[in-house]
Amino acid sequence: MFTKRTRALQVTLLSTAALALFSPAAPAQQYTTDWLANTYGTLAAHVGNGARSMWVAPEGVIYTASYWDENEGGVAIYQNGKSLGSIGLHDEFQGGAITGNTTSIFTVLQSGTSLGSGTVARYNRATGTRDLTINVSVWNRVSRADAITGLATTGSLLYVSDFFSNRVRVFSTDGVWQRDISIQSPGALALDSAGNLWVAQKSAGTIASFSAAGAPLQTIQMATGAQPSALYFDTLTGRLMVGDEGPDMNIKLYSVAGTPTLTGTFGVTGGYLDATSGTKGQVGDKRFTRITGIGRDSAGDLYVLNNPWGGGWDLGRNGGTDIHAYNAAGTLLWKLQALNFEGVAAPDPATDATLFYGGTAIYTGTAGGSFVANTVDPFTYPNDPRLNMNDTQRDEHFGQLVTVGGNRILVASGQNPGIFYFYHFNPASGYIAIPDAALPGNTFNTALQVTGGFCLDSRGDIWAGLNRTNHIYHYPLTGFDGNGKPLWGPAVTTSTPESVRPTARIVYQPESDTMILAQGLAGNWDWTAMNGYIQVYHGWAAGNISKPNPVITLTSANPKSIAAAGNYLFVGYVHTVPNIDVYNLTTGQLVTTLTNANPGAVDVGNDVDSMYGLRAYLRANGEYVITKDNYNGSSVIVHRWMP
Repeated sequence: MFTKRTRALQVTLLSTAALALFSPAAPAQQYTTDWLANTYGTLAAHVGNGARSMWVAPEGVIYTASYWDENEGGVAIYQNGKSLGSIGLHDEFQGGAITGNTTSIFTVLQSGTSLGSGTVARYNRATGTRDLTINVSVWNRVSRADAITGLATTGSLLYVSDFFSNRVRVFSTDGVWQRDISIQSPGALALDSAGNLWVAQKSAGTIASFSAAGAPLQTIQMATGAQPSALYFDTLTGRLMVGDEGPDMNIKLYSVAGTPTLTGTFGVTGGYLDATSGTKGQVGDKRFTRITGIGRDSAGDLYVLNNPWGGGWDLGRNGGTDIHAYNAAGTLLWKLQALNFEGVAAPDPATDATLFYGGTAIYTGTAGGSFVANTVDPFTYPNDPRLNMNDTQRDEHFGQLVTVGGNRILVASGQNPGIFYFYHFNPASGYIAIPDAALPGNTFNTALQVTGGFCLDSRGDIWAGLNRTNHIYHYPLTGFDGNGKPLWGPAVTTSTPESVRPTARIVYQPESDTMILAQGLAGNWDWTAMNGYIQVYHGWAAGNISKPNPVITLTSANPKSIAAAGNYLFVGYVHTVPNIDVYNLTTGQLVTTLTNANPGAVDVGNDVDSMYGLRAYLRANGEYVITKDNYNGSSVIVHRWMP
């Protein structure tokens, strides 16, 4: 089981409910609490995590399957843009395929369950109870991939793609095997009005059809580069709808009466990477990302599930939930969107915290805000670490951002990272983050992971505590090349003060030449933990590396993440409370505690369960913007505080 795990302040319009006083030793502090990256802010209403597949019932009830949802069952249920609850346990499903009929849904169990990822389970739609399991494949313990890649039903039959066994298996909906259909690498499935089966072969760019008896019929050969990732037969128009995960990132419409013919498309060709009708990377109406589900209800409304690019390690972090609903004329009705499980977004200095950059996405606004862009381009940069399913850093949805001379530097990392990935931006590439380097890596001439703290300071310099060196490595930014790529010089090393060894966190503020060092747990296997002892060095670069003042001893248990802006230190805690304590960097005194100034509209989660799950920024008007991860609500919490 996994470890549990973001517009400006309108000062004159603050409501009484958005004001809070928390430190009895401090004067009144004003702050608001808001959220980004999820359509809804409360746990009861929020959009679930990481939907990977979708089935739509005729009455417009949507079922999505996820590999992991921290706060609810892995099959989420929606209708009319609202949550209707969920089915199952949060770690019960593989997520890659789902289908249903009048009474039941069918979906794939997770490889971590006793039955394994080669098993399809049937659930009663009325009660949510699992009432049948069907052993489909011998591939029950596949890591970071799906053994079953497609499901479809018609009448009393259930069709299942057994990917690694190169067959589609046919069962009765009561689990009795009927026959097998041989086909290489079967994926998404659909059944047309004549009872013919259509099978996507994603890597080959083909869609094969078979009669109801299993005899091969015709095959659609899509254009070079196309990857059919979702299928749906639209009885309203009599066309086969094909979600294309290739560079077109739209839905292809095929007439299947006689020889299959491409008759049109739905969605912007190029999807979110199209640069003719928008900025490259920009998401929005019909600017699709990775299409993994298509469905229509009896009223004619069309639903499209995107699984945005980015994420890795365990499928459960393989793109956030993104459902778009359209009427029969193709007009957007509503969207349901969520952050991918857990992450944080950093306020953008170039826009004075109007934009927020996560590890793979950009957000703006209030009360859930808007998804602005996806910064991953899988076609131009297929080796982007954010696409690497074998990366062990538990996804890269935690963003750190600085702007130097108009150049943005993004650092993307995971929940408790020892490796950090660096990106830059170029106007010609729009919102796409261009991969540069990794620490550790060749650019920084080290293979040692960062276990003693990491900081990207406001001038673009890097400070890192490399594993078991008891030294702080300072890599100064030396400039940018003609494309905006940052360049760093060789490390300048400083021995870590013995009084704060082992160091677990590093924060450096060049504007005031202030170094903040947080101590870890001596002799403890968990190098991600802090012990609550923090030293502040004023004049570090000027030579003060031995006389901390102040020294802060935290009184709350289990500190996990720290961030600093202006003259304040912000501290978040794990396994205890969602509070953020604010300390004065001159006096070391606790100034206030940020909890939740808007509990009726926002749930702020349990805690801060990530090493770099807090970001802080001082706006030009004196307001502090603090962002915090929220894995329960699949969102980013935003506190705006005016001392």
